[in-house]
Amino acid sequence: MRLVVLGDSLSSGYGLPHAEGFEVQLAAALAARGVRVRIVDAAVSGDTSADGLARLDWVLDGLRDGTGPVAALVELGANDGLRGLPVADMRRNLAAILDRLAARQIPVLLAGMYAPPNMGPGYEKRFRAVYAALGARKGVIYEPFFLAGVARVPGLVQADGLHPNPAGVRRVVAEILPYVQRLIARADASAADRTARQ
Repeated sequence: MRLVVLGDSLSSGYGLPHAEGFEVQLAAALAARGVRVRIVDAAVSGDTSADGLARLDWVLDGLRDGTGPVAALVELGANDGLRGLPVADMRRNLAAILDRLAARQIPVLLAGMYAPPNMGPGYEKRFRAVYAALGARKGVIYEPFFLAGVARVPGLVQADGLHPNPAGVRRVVAEILPYVQRLIARADASAADRTARQ
């Protein structure tokens, strides 16, 4: 099983030793449950939803040499919110990402994000609504907030107040793990179904 993590600094392990980053901790948590997964690191610090969309085809083309089921975790949008980028643009970018993954029959987990409160309640409401709408799409597994229980919690974030520290990453992994397990089960089932029809 290959799990593509298309994300930004929150999933790339910004400010942390490699062993304490999200991807490594997620792989370890899955392994502890007997689930063997190879993480395909497609998380780049600073990426917006537009950046993720721009390099998605390149990431997916790189999977052609491998075998076995593929699933994707999409964790993008935090930098759109931090920069106050148009919510409509973010929605188009994320929708296009989901469309391209669906076209390749790659099951997806969409991790939601909240906009910074300083952007104002109107922006924040529209921002959240994007994820809720896309998360309701048929075939999409949706986690409403990637940083649930971590955002702005003392002792769980780094000095910048934005990125999880190692303890925060452990909390993020614990929260998202059930969703990832559902994603992997769906990818396995989809691959088995395609094999049976061949």
